[in-house]
Amino acid sequence: MTLFDDEPRRPPAQHQIGQDLSALSLHELDERIELLKAEIARLEEARKRKAASLSAASAFFKTGK
Repeated sequence: MTLFDDEPRRPPAQHQIGQDLSALSLHELDERIELLKAEIARLEEARKRKAASLSAASAFFKTGK
């Protein structure tokens, strides 16, 4: 049993834009960077889907004059 077994584990912190980063360790900063990269990828994928949907709707409802 180690000395630190009694310390509760911190839940993963959610990143907030503009928050103070001075208290975070290098490991915590790396974790946040990875979380934010994953979130950016998720947002880009959602944007692609919405753009494709908009393009399909525009093509479908386009009227020929």
